[in-house]
Amino acid sequence: MPDSGTASEPQTTPATDLVAAMAETSAAVGERLSELLPAPDTAERRVIEAMRYSALAGGKRLRPFLLTRSAALFHVSPRAALTVAAALEMIHTYSLVHDDLPAMDDDDLRRGRPTCHRQFDEATAILAGDGLLTRAFEVVADPASHTDPSVRCELVRELAEAAGARGMVGGQMIDLMVERGIGAQPQDVAAITRMHQLKTGRLILFACIAGPIMGKASPKMRASLHAYGRDLGLAFQIADDVLDETGSAQDLGKTPGKDAAHGKTTFVTLLGLDGARDRARLLSDQAVGHLEVFGPEADMLRAVARYVVERDR
Repeated sequence: MPDSGTASEPQTTPATDLVAAMAETSAAVGERLSELLPAPDTAERRVIEAMRYSALAGGKRLRPFLLTRSAALFHVSPRAALTVAAALEMIHTYSLVHDDLPAMDDDDLRRGRPTCHRQFDEATAILAGDGLLTRAFEVVADPASHTDPSVRCELVRELAEAAGARGMVGGQMIDLMVERGIGAQPQDVAAITRMHQLKTGRLILFACIAGPIMGKASPKMRASLHAYGRDLGLAFQIADDVLDETGSAQDLGKTPGKDAAHGKTTFVTLLGLDGARDRARLLSDQAVGHLEVFGPEADMLRAVARYVVERDR
């Protein structure tokens, strides 16, 4: 476990090593998700098929990667970390399934294939999202996630707050209110930052603090990863706004340009492309700075902070 003394000099992790490590984690999470979401030959089979269709669609699985890497800093059981990471991916996937619905963003493409409500139907997609959300908490509450009940309780509480009205759901509500002109919603950098710290940033933040929670880390270590996750989450969203303006459907695996088409205020509309890129790089550098206490053991997390602002998809 890292200590609070002077750490040896961190190294730069090549992008190819990071991509390979993320692909390995993504595959492992996919296997764990398949185990946790078995398809029964029963009346409820259709909704579980829809849950599996969305959860097993692949993708970068950034949040599980952050969780497993933060857990590794404290020598948490890899199997336990992978289990919590799979639960987190269930919640992220549920949010995408619901976000794509006609009542929300009304999208036809996700992770390079038809969205859940297009592949099945709208009602099934709603229930599939509900099923993924509730299954996630069942998984985290199980002893397979951690042998200490108090740790499991803390994980459940933190994850519920990150996903709920004071986190992702609240941020989504603000986004919809701004888009639809409900109430007097300010559209400046501070307001957009707050919205995305909730909508996108809170699950990324949970991914970063779950490791020290599971490892029963010191307050200093937990605070460092909290600060890292906060800055990383915002950098990720700003880079996502840039990609929405510059990427293609083939690259992104989803429909680009939808924010502009809906008249949404984004970091790009407020700061311009160059200004948004500069802000994302600044936040990435800040995120890297928060990891100094961990030394070379956190090199993959440093590489992630650089990757999120340099990626092209």
